[in-house]
Amino acid sequence: MATRRMFSKEVMDSDIFIDMTTNAKLLYVYLNLNADDEGFISNPKAVARFTGLEVENIEELEKNGFVIPFDTGVIVVTHWYMHNQIRKDRAKKTMHLNELNKVKIQNKKYIKK
Repeated sequence: MATRRMFSKEVMDSDIFIDMTTNAKLLYVYLNLNADDEGFISNPKAVARFTGLEVENIEELEKNGFVIPFDTGVIVVTHWYMHNQIRKDRAKKTMHLNELNKVKIQNKKYIKK
């Protein structure tokens, strides 16, 4: 997993992002920092807890279209490829293949199939 992450101003300056609670926005940043090289996070509840935030903030991010949750507890950052461009020769493939098969990328954004 890379140790550096980028954020798109297009996403972070959007009205829908700005209108979310401060805690949801902060959690979004930490989820991005903890995502694998394809935007998947296997432990979003733990990320919320160790940042001192509430698990309910994940639901706010989902409601506003910033993450997609899966029944396994894994989530993916919807705008991952708008934020990050990792060279293919350096990117490590996600281990969450079942979840990856349930989404597709459209306009640099994950959507459910």
